Amino acid sequence: MADIPDVLAEFRAAGALLEGHFILSSGLRSPRYLQCARVLMDPRRAERLAHALAAKLPAAARAATAVVAPAMGGLICGYELARALGIDSMFVERPTGTFELRRGFALTPGQPVILMEDVVTTGLSSREAIAAITAAGGHVIHAACLVDRSNGQADVGVPLTPLLRLDIPSYAPDSLPPDLAALPPVKPGSRAAG
Repeated sequence: MADIPDVLAEFRAAGALLEGHFILSSGLRSPRYLQCARVLMDPRRAERLAHALAAKLPAAARAATAVVAPAMGGLICGYELARALGIDSMFVERPTGTFELRRGFALTPGQPVILMEDVVTTGLSSREAIAAITAAGGHVIHAACLVDRSNGQADVGVPLTPLLRLDIPSYAPDSLPPDLAALPPVKPGSRAAG
């Protein structure tokens, strides 16, 4: 699979790069939103993105024997990355508000895992997913994401390889710039703002 020359072009082509006033799952506000569900709805595009990301992973990450992704956003990209790497794919979900491994998924003690996210903003969701993987016996040796919208500032607790790194500002609800405050907020994600 050839590397993708312009990942952002893939998002634009899918109508997945949105502009407006968005409430992120972290509760922060942003003028841009990356709707990964739209970019991943085309299986060929999802496969291209996953193969490009797999090619960027450092050698140390290739010791992983499973990819674990948080539901909902990470399901498709986690599966596709696992498929590109030829390893198992699992996911954690929040049936009661806290991530846990369910549905018969099991990790062996110390099993090396890659955590796969769609978008990383603050790193909080990644850290919560890593805690669940650790509680289930796994050892997260690396994290990956389609987009790091923090431009490398988010701390997920392990090395992170993004397919695309962007500097998209985010603001506390009480610290909005006037142009953003003038727009009605929209919550496009799958989880209530925290």
